[in-house]
Amino acid sequence: MGIFKRLRDLTMASVNDLLDKAEDPVKMLNQFLRDMEEDILEAETAVAKQIAIEKKFKQQTDEAEDMVNRRGEQAMKALEQGNEELARKALQDKKEHQTRYDEMKRQYDIAKTNADQLRAQLSEMKDEFGKMKNKKDLLVARAESAKAQKQINQTMSGFGQDNAAKGFDRMTEKVLQMEAEAEASKDIRSSNRTLDDELAQLDKGGGGVEDELAVLKAQLAAKKQQQ
Repeated sequence: MGIFKRLRDLTMASVNDLLDKAEDPVKMLNQFLRDMEEDILEAETAVAKQIAIEKKFKQQTDEAEDMVNRRGEQAMKALEQGNEELARKALQDKKEHQTRYDEMKRQYDIAKTNADQLRAQLSEMKDEFGKMKNKKDLLVARAESAKAQKQINQTMSGFGQDNAAKGFDRMTEKVLQMEAEAEASKDIRSSNRTLDDELAQLDKGGGGVEDELAVLKAQLAAKKQQQ
């Protein structure tokens, strides 16, 4: 059937080529499998009908064969009883049933051949369907992998060039500028010290020496008095 050719064509196609088209491989594969299932259901219906025809002709063939055998036995029995006329009638009827049997047997053989062929085709369809289901799982995995790889490649191609990366660069420059401004402000503060600032620092620094010197003088005076 046409669906099998379409599915075989799909399995031979490149997954990446399918991704480049407006076709979703996963959805397509699922649809193809649904189409195959519908074909199998139709085939099963056709096989069932053919089997019914086969059975009907088989039943009619068996009935005709039974009548042929029965009329033969009845003709013999009539002769054994000396009734030749009855035996003749039985043989005549046997001949008619034989003709019917031959025709039914011919029809049955044709029906059986057709049914066997349909059974074989149905079995082949189911085998093919099973193989396609297994291939579908593999193709779906490949399709998902290809999608992921394509997405990663597209992301990586622009990595470091997007707004976030550029923003980091701007912020780095801004921090460097802030640090430079802080250092410059420190230098300016040092260069703008007033005389009062310097004298205050001097007084602050010398106060400790004078106090210590006064202590030493007091110790020296006390030592002289003891002498």
